[in-house]
This record gives sequence, C-alpha cells and structure tokens, in this order.
Amino acid sequence: MSDQTNDERAPEDIEATETERAQGGIDGDYEALVRLLKENEELKDRALRVAAEMENLRRRTARDVHDARTYAVANFARDMLSVSDNLRRAIDAIPAEAKAAGDAGFTALIEGVDLTERAMLTALERHGVKKLTPEGEKFDPNFHQAMFEVPNPDVPANTVVQVVQPGYSIGERVLRPAMVGVAKGGPKFAAAEPPVEPGPVNEQAEKDA
Repeated sequence: MSDQTNDERAPEDIEATETERAQGGIDGDYEALVRLLKENEELKDRALRVAAEMENLRRRTARDVHDARTYAVANFARDMLSVSDNLRRAIDAIPAEAKAAGDAGFTALIEGVDLTERAMLTALERHGVKKLTPEGEKFDPNFHQAMFEVPNPDVPANTVVQVVQPGYSIGERVLRPAMVGVAKGGPKFAAAEPPVEPGPVNEQAEKDA
C-alpha cells in the first residue's frame, strides 16, 4: 500500500500536525476570551445603567416626599387666608371714632379678632407659609399682580410702590400673589424688562400646589 500510517509518517509531518492542533487550540481560547470580555463589558454597562436608574428613582422619590410634606397644606392654607382676610376687613371696617370711644367690651372684641388673625397667620407660618410684602422691591410677575401704575420719576420703573393686598407663598410656590401698584416714569432697572400691564395674575400664580 502506498498510504502511510500515522507511525510511518515523516517526523516533520507529525510535528506540523501537532503545531496545527496547538494553533487551533490557541485560536479557540482567544475567541472564547474575546467573547467573555465582550459579555463582561455588556454586563458592566447594564449594571451601570441599572445603578443610574435606581439613583434617579431615589432622587425622584425623595423630591416627591419633600414636595408632599411642603405643599400638603397648600389648599387648606389658601382657604385660611380667606378667613384671615375677612377678619382684617372686619377690623378695618370699624370707624376710628368707635375705636377711640374706649368702650371696654368693644375694645376687647377688637383685640380678640386681631389676636385671632395674628394667631392664624403664625400657625400658617409654622407650616411654611410666608407673607409677601414687596414694597420697594422690583416687580416680579411670578409673585406679584400689578393692579395699577403710579407716576413716580424718583424710583426705577416697575418698582413696587404700594401693596394693596399682601401675598403669600409656600415653599417656592405662590399661594396668592401680592396685589401691588408699580412705579412708572422713572429710570429703568439695569436689565431691560417688558412694561408691566395691570391685569389678571399669570398662570403660575393660579396653579394649585
């Protein structure tokens, strides 16, 4: 027979075969290593994305909890401001001569109404409600409602020169804008601003918390 058996192959043929086998094993190991490295990178990238999503969820949850605590009493506080306004109107409606008359019972009634109003506002303040009395400040449409303009060349235009009704805020939101009169005819502020037109309060001030 002309074919050679394995034992009859030349030494150089046997060595070439073994080399091919070894090379094939190395190539296979390299491909497996590359595949594992790629899978490792994919898993690492997926883990980073999951970690980022969890962190964003944690932050959103913390913000929602903070907002819930801060603004939970917003609607109730707004209703209480209406009660406070009525108490103040009742006090302001009393004629000066009646107050000066000095009747003990009438004076005690006035003091009681005034004390009730102040106690109510103090209680609201403990829950984050702050009074806005912006006289002398720059007009801010996010917190103020312009009711009229007052010619005054001595102060910068758009300065609040009169507060008709104080406003209130809770946290960073407006419960009720301050109703104000603003100056016109004076020098402008450093930054250019659009003219203030009396009118309804902007949408942000009307939003419920």
